[in-house]
Amino acid sequence: MFFKYLGLPSNQPLGLEIERAEGIYLFDSSGKRYIDFVSGISVSNIGHRHPEVIEAIHNQLDHYLHLNVYGEFVQAPQVKLAKALVSFLPESLNSVYLVNSGSEAIEGAIKLSKRFTRRTEIIAFNNAYHGSTMGALSILGNESLKNSFRPLIPDIRFLKFNDVDDLEGITIKTACVVAETIQAEAGIIIPDKDFLNQLRRKCTETGTLLVIDDVQMGFGRTGKLFSFEHFGINPDILVLAKAMGGGMPIGAFISSKEIMETLTFNPELGHITTFGGHPVSCASALASLQIISCGDLLETAEIKGKMICEKIQNHPAIREIRRKGLAIGVEINDISIRKKLISAALQNGLIVDWYLFHPTTFRIAPPLTIKPEEVEDACDRLIKSLDES
Repeated sequence: MFFKYLGLPSNQPLGLEIERAEGIYLFDSSGKRYIDFVSGISVSNIGHRHPEVIEAIHNQLDHYLHLNVYGEFVQAPQVKLAKALVSFLPESLNSVYLVNSGSEAIEGAIKLSKRFTRRTEIIAFNNAYHGSTMGALSILGNESLKNSFRPLIPDIRFLKFNDVDDLEGITIKTACVVAETIQAEAGIIIPDKDFLNQLRRKCTETGTLLVIDDVQMGFGRTGKLFSFEHFGINPDILVLAKAMGGGMPIGAFISSKEIMETLTFNPELGHITTFGGHPVSCASALASLQIISCGDLLETAEIKGKMICEKIQNHPAIREIRRKGLAIGVEINDISIRKKLISAALQNGLIVDWYLFHPTTFRIAPPLTIKPEEVEDACDRLIKSLDES
């Protein structure tokens, strides 16, 4: 029925039928247990079905579900979440627009940038991934995923990530530059020491808005609540989603009140979403934010990430490991073992995945809640899978 009734993005899905999930584990229909070593692509940062998240969802279910389109009624879960997010952000990021996903948040950020600056040019980077809706696809920095859908949004240009000289392409015609602090789907590409500072300087110099896409690297994945905190820069617009919801669908783009208010006139209703900031998702997101920010998950992300690297780095199949916190890209020597490795890992009760734009690099991004003994177990399974491949 899976193949018969669902529209699918691939002809070769993993096809696991998962009946239950708890913590770092998924359980299939036969009862077999798998370690989720990718967190549903950096979504389940606090693990699956965290009890505090489940409690927050249950409490909200007793009050209300959807009431009206976003922004019409005062809904306490939305307000509490927005206030909590702002409390962890620079003073200039004080206005939160809640949406449903990372792609929608990117769309909102692009619209907001054009509306505020009255400019049309958008700049992104080669090998960047920002989503698959038409606006997000337009700034995706890889041709293979978007050529079949042209024409896309006009006036888009791409620069080389980590190339300071290329930043001269940012001019007074540029509405915004959209960037990941760490390029995820390129295989965990970490910026050179001064690159993001030079990017921030050039945007400020030209009156260009800097949009930081923290969808995949946010909410503790890198050992900081937000990944831009590692690099001493502040964005003009911050884009969030994935782990934001604690397993529920939600996203946001966040800016200053001055910039955000331009969506309220000429035209009014400059951005609209029916289900954005769904109250149940907001309740879940607030609980997740409190879990990540109040415990030791940020501090231990770096420790656990280092443990994983030390455990696997000497395997002969591995060429290089790139890492920030628990965002890990493991590059292998031979692309021919890719499918064998995924299959072997599944047989050994481990879920791994590949980065879209770096086919020789596989993803390790376990829940931040993974315990040291679970790290050891997962790495043993991974090494066994590499050996068998």
